[in-house]
Amino acid sequence: MNKIRFAIAGSAGRMGRTLIEAVDTADDAELAAALEHSSSPFLGKDAGEFIGAPCGVAVSSDVESGLAAADCLIDFTRPEGTLRHLEICRRSGTHLVIGTTGFTTEQKHLIEAAARDIPIVFAPNMAVGVNAVFRLLDVAARILSEGYDVEVIEAHHRHKVDAPSGTALRMGEIVATALGRSLEECAVYGREGHTGERPATQIGFATVRGGDIVGDHTVLFAGTGERIEITHKSASRMSYALGALRAARFLRVRKNGLFDMQDVLGLR
Repeated sequence: MNKIRFAIAGSAGRMGRTLIEAVDTADDAELAAALEHSSSPFLGKDAGEFIGAPCGVAVSSDVESGLAAADCLIDFTRPEGTLRHLEICRRSGTHLVIGTTGFTTEQKHLIEAAARDIPIVFAPNMAVGVNAVFRLLDVAARILSEGYDVEVIEAHHRHKVDAPSGTALRMGEIVATALGRSLEECAVYGREGHTGERPATQIGFATVRGGDIVGDHTVLFAGTGERIEITHKSASRMSYALGALRAARFLRVRKNGLFDMQDVLGLR
């Protein structure tokens, strides 16, 4: 089978460079395009130089040409940029793996609409371990459905622009669904001042931003005389990159549809 030709959005960023490294080391992948915004100081630079392995693919802001040369775009940028890329992928028939977070409900509907024409994996976290935790949370929440308060604590590097993280929100959604609740109605994002006694149905979120923390997530089930903590800690962005490549392989035989990593891993 031919290699998958990848376009990487935000190729000069931290995640973009990790994705280039993952593509470079995969036997079934090759870099077709390295995309950056039009004012990037890296335009024209060999994308392989980011990882110390020149590859002959120059960083470009020409998204149309870049996607025309690719089978699949991997996008871990920001919602506005991802949505621009989404429409171009839709026109060109390019498969799309979205790891971007921070979308509004309306923006998510745009992704759903595009998936009628092209195959898309859209997930708040591509790491295989995190998706295993998602499954564990569903089981734990059903077992601990009475007498346990739920709190979600997450920590990321100082450069992350959205909070809580998409992964933390997904964890909250999974727990809320398992408990028969609506996250929109029971979530509390931070506490300050005289908050009163904690309602039993509440799901709280706490956010930490600092340093170079790649991504830590803990869901705490606090009961009487005990507490259960389910934690995932990322030491490297490579776990996200390898998951994204796995998602692209999953899409290879599909013509359209919206999927997430639970589909990719066969956990449905």
